[in-house]
Amino acid sequence: MSAVRKQKITPCLWFDGNAEAAVAHYTSIFKDSKVTKTLRWGDENPDLKGKVLLMEFELAGQQYQALNGGPQFPFTNAISLSVDCADQAEVDYFWTKLLEGGGSEGNCSWLKDKFGLSWQIVPRRLPELLSDPDPARALRAMQSMMTMNKIDIATIERAANG
Repeated sequence: MSAVRKQKITPCLWFDGNAEAAVAHYTSIFKDSKVTKTLRWGDENPDLKGKVLLMEFELAGQQYQALNGGPQFPFTNAISLSVDCADQAEVDYFWTKLLEGGGSEGNCSWLKDKFGLSWQIVPRRLPELLSDPDPARALRAMQSMMTMNKIDIATIERAANG
């Protein structure tokens, strides 16, 4: 029997009592996702006995932890999870799913989900356009992107082409 390979660095997301709901939401969205471990409070904390303390899970094969730490440290835009999208259909899918239930749109591919976690939904084509060897094309692509919330690849390509 082979041991499960553990990542050297695993992001730990701090939730205010809703880690289990967040993990269920995220694993329903991303393929190749699953809960790998759930640690619940025991007798050491009778008020929380049986409630989730920590969950280990994978999203698209990437390992994460979700900690029910309390209200002291809410999420900020200082950290976000960036989702690589092959095409506009993936951008649309992840944008819609991550906003479900009360998220909010941000600028330039950013959104905040209903748990307050920031995400960037980025089509692969975007960095290609923004780093075009022709500085004028790259500038037009950047100016177009700056007017958007959800990225529209076709619109940015049209802008880049002048």
